[in-house]
Amino acid sequence: MAFLIRTIDTTAAGREIVRDRTIEKPSLTVGRAAENDIHLADLAVEQSHIRIDLKGGKLTVEAVGTLGFGLDGRNVTSAAIDPQTGGEIELGSALLTLARESDGPDAGPVSVTIKQAAQKGSKVDTVAGFALASALPSKRAMAWAASLAILVLLLTVPIVTHVTRDTSGEGQGPDAPRLNQVSFDSTWSSGELSLAHHDLKDNCEACHATPFVSVQDTTCLTCHEELGEHAPAPRLATGMAPIPAGEAWQWAVAETLGKEGPGSCTSCHLEHEGKVRQQAATEEFCAECHDALDARLTDVAFGNANDFGDKHPQFRPTFYTAYNQDEPVRVSLDQRIEEKSGLLFPHDIHMADDGGVARMAISLPGYDGPLDCADCHQLTADEVGYKPVEMETSCEGCHSLVSGRNASGFTTLRHGDVDDLMEDLANLGNEPKRAVVTGRSRPGQFASGGTYAINFGRPTRSLIAINRALLPGGTCGDCHIATRTNGRADLIPVNLPDRYMQHGFFSHAAHEDEECSDCHKATTSKAATDLLLPDLASCRDCHEGASAVATKDIVPSSCAMCHGYHTPTNPWPSDHPILQSTPEGMRGKSADSVASLSAMFKD
Repeated sequence: MAFLIRTIDTTAAGREIVRDRTIEKPSLTVGRAAENDIHLADLAVEQSHIRIDLKGGKLTVEAVGTLGFGLDGRNVTSAAIDPQTGGEIELGSALLTLARESDGPDAGPVSVTIKQAAQKGSKVDTVAGFALASALPSKRAMAWAASLAILVLLLTVPIVTHVTRDTSGEGQGPDAPRLNQVSFDSTWSSGELSLAHHDLKDNCEACHATPFVSVQDTTCLTCHEELGEHAPAPRLATGMAPIPAGEAWQWAVAETLGKEGPGSCTSCHLEHEGKVRQQAATEEFCAECHDALDARLTDVAFGNANDFGDKHPQFRPTFYTAYNQDEPVRVSLDQRIEEKSGLLFPHDIHMADDGGVARMAISLPGYDGPLDCADCHQLTADEVGYKPVEMETSCEGCHSLVSGRNASGFTTLRHGDVDDLMEDLANLGNEPKRAVVTGRSRPGQFASGGTYAINFGRPTRSLIAINRALLPGGTCGDCHIATRTNGRADLIPVNLPDRYMQHGFFSHAAHEDEECSDCHKATTSKAATDLLLPDLASCRDCHEGASAVATKDIVPSSCAMCHGYHTPTNPWPSDHPILQSTPEGMRGKSADSVASLSAMFKD
């Protein structure tokens, strides 16, 4: 059994276009859904409207949905049609003519001819009954009604209530809120300003310098002129990830209305969002550029990054890699490196629990046992880094610089400047000595006042380590490397950076509950050239990516935890939400630690 489906369309010139196709099926489905055998794109037709069956030479038509169909001018829900006689079905604006193609025992398939019904005298479209417009006022009437509503609600009501509001009595100032009244200016406000700009709530022109024009970068920089860019503007534009077509179209529209393009201040810093602080940048914000930055900035010297726990380059601290180096350099911890600080300092000897250093520390007041890290390394006032180790306060308890005795006590060699040291060495032995009283006098020319008289005292000249301070084996050689400059005995200058990680933020106070040896392998370091910094893998023992689940031992770590956008080495303000992390979410971080971190950046 087969059906011949014939579709007749009429062009604007009145010419008919006939398309035929055959469907080998015992039944047909007709409706607006595309999966029907006959698809009618007409709102007056249901998704599945009718089913046509051919059984025993007879055609039966059944309404599948809730609406019936037209048959020979009548609306019915089912019908039986003789193919030899035929019949015409009306569905929406379409007419379906059902008939046998030919008579006789070898009659062909049943044809279903589809064409649009001729327009009736009435101009009412068949679809009009299904359109929302039939139940609504005209567009003109709705436009006038909306305009009147705007006039009343946004102009008349605010003006009237502002003028007639009660401002009498205590605490009843003109800006005091009142029930059932509308404040004048706030009616058109986009929302409250942020905490940083809240004092400007009555000074809109401070930011909106030009009426009906978006806030410009030049206006922001009037107050924030000291704020550095993340990178030069052309580099930022080149390094940005491609903008999707939809977003690019939105920016194009915004720019025609005066808004500056991507990378402007207002593209990141949104105002009128309420009394909140600027939130830390999300991981996606940083990863948009840094995930594949080397593909756009081919001259960059750093690696791609999009997540600390998954994709982050090895740390590259800044330090001195050669003696007498003018400037420190950045070197990856993946390389075999040595720090040439100019010092000779074996950490393992100083931190051993036994041996001469430990015995000396036990015998001296103020140590109460072998040396530990805190005996030499003291936190700075902000508890972020450490103060420089000073000879006079940290070393001289064991490495004495006493050079002699004078009337007021002992004399010491000055430390820190070789010229001062040379002057002190030149004056050794010139200080007055105490007379030696032995109970007998020396005879002849050796008597006091004679040609070869000598005032016997402490044999300073015999203190070879002092006299040869700048030479190998001298007292300076305990810690410094001897050299010669312009033929004169000298020392290799000490070059120690104030901060090793200069492109990221790290606070020792946040890790105060950890042992120093967990990150710095000082107890096994046998040479001053060892760079005792933790690498990326050791930090990942606790710090994982931003999407990690916080536990007692795991800290979810976003880019903003160590890096800022405008201030990369100081990313956190004092009351930033990231500093309010609970102790359970950060290993070893107590409530006191969080408080000390918050104190680092006081307004």
